[in-house]
Amino acid sequence: MVEAARFFVLENISKRYGGVHALQDVNFACGHGSIHAVLGENGAGKSTLMKIMAGVVRPDEGRMLLDGTAVAFADPAAANRAGIVCIFQELSLMPELTVADNITLSNPPYRFGLIDGRAQRRRSEELLARIGCEDINPMSRVADLPLSRRQMVEIAKALGRDPKLLILDEATSALTATDVDRVYRLLFDLKARDLGILYISHRMHEIEALADRCSVFRNGRHVETFAKGARSRDEIIGLMIGREIEGQFPQRPERSRPAPFIRIRDLSWESRLNGVSLEAGSGEIVGLGGLDGQGQKELMLALFGVLRRVRGTVTLDGKAMAMRSPEAAKSGRIRLALVPEDRKSEGLILSMSVRDNLSMASLDRLSRGPFIDSGRMHATVAQAIEQLRIRIGDPADPVSTLSGGNQQKVVIAKWLATGPDVILLNDPTRGIDVGTKQEIYRLMRRLADDGACILFYSTDYEELIGCCDRVAVMYDGRVVRELAGKAINEHNLIASALNIVEPREPAQESAQESAQEPAQEPAQESDHV
Repeated sequence: MVEAARFFVLENISKRYGGVHALQDVNFACGHGSIHAVLGENGAGKSTLMKIMAGVVRPDEGRMLLDGTAVAFADPAAANRAGIVCIFQELSLMPELTVADNITLSNPPYRFGLIDGRAQRRRSEELLARIGCEDINPMSRVADLPLSRRQMVEIAKALGRDPKLLILDEATSALTATDVDRVYRLLFDLKARDLGILYISHRMHEIEALADRCSVFRNGRHVETFAKGARSRDEIIGLMIGREIEGQFPQRPERSRPAPFIRIRDLSWESRLNGVSLEAGSGEIVGLGGLDGQGQKELMLALFGVLRRVRGTVTLDGKAMAMRSPEAAKSGRIRLALVPEDRKSEGLILSMSVRDNLSMASLDRLSRGPFIDSGRMHATVAQAIEQLRIRIGDPADPVSTLSGGNQQKVVIAKWLATGPDVILLNDPTRGIDVGTKQEIYRLMRRLADDGACILFYSTDYEELIGCCDRVAVMYDGRVVRELAGKAINEHNLIASALNIVEPREPAQESAQESAQEPAQEPAQESDHV
């Protein structure tokens, strides 16, 4: 493959935060008409690289060349004017404004000195149509859109700035499968129009499908750049983590199905849950499969007491559960914990310290009367940091200073500190690196082995196949099929997600598959990027 002409070049770039080198003596280049993937663990320097290129931060050393001319961006607006546009993983949208307002925020159309609302809507409709999202109403308030739709609005907003180089940071991590396909088509179209695309992702199958070249970063250094197909997955992961990789998923124990610990019967809420029935036992990881938006998230919110006017019954260890509030769910005789979908807006208070975030969910256990036992709190925080191997400078540092993977560990550790019996995990590995994912997989299995009951929703079929003892596939707000053992494979997960199999009772389905169906191996993917 011929290397694209070097369009944006970084030479000997370094950036320090205190005594930590976020980037150290980095040389890097990307070109027109090419999709260039950037890989690395959380904390490897990818985000700092992107922020320097986008004018968010300035390097301490080194220089940047744009079309052969030295540049130094004072702010993101200067980078935008030069054609460098970045789509950050953490969305930059104004939730109380409309879609049209957000898309044209940096350069709204004017008429007679006032914003031209008609031209604004027309421009927004054109950009939404370009990314295949004609269904999004430009006059909708962004706060009323689901996360996947907000991400697509962010992409439309970036295209409205007419980029020469488009930088995408985990742009598909919050998207539905349909929207991922739209982004694929868009990126191939932009590449054909000679745009440069810098693509940061932890999803190896996306890198295989999209990237022409890949660059690996580790501990703030550029390790290697190579062409598509030159390195196997295992070799790439080895470059990322600097060591030999172990099996991606921990081994599932061979044991019989445990007695139900949580029993859900005919759970319904508005139009999103339509008679969900499900059981899970202590020591079991039960996955929630299906296409995104089929009620999986609402089921977890209902169990944790977030939703109101939920119908149906839930029993925990034989006792009825009222689902009154999150406070009741986390503080009852049998405790529940929910790791939410969006760590930034739902799981953390970014301005507060690591210590405060780790302890806030378990203050009832750390208090003596009206006062917090500081000794007990410090011991709990230290244990959580050690247990999940959270990389921090000091527990008093703002949690916003941590990498995405370490922030996710803080969210998980915060809820583990409550001593939960039932753990609800809502896509907990979204947007984090392969090394941290493996740590979370091992933690899940260890918690289950210690007796926890885990409900695990993931948009990644490989995770459901590798982690779960059983998978309940949801469609249109109900469980349409239950898979266990060797029946948990990609073919069955996809077929069930599309509801192209005849629905049967879960117990009957599992028994019939064990007795009748030959084991199917998961679909094989290419081993090279």
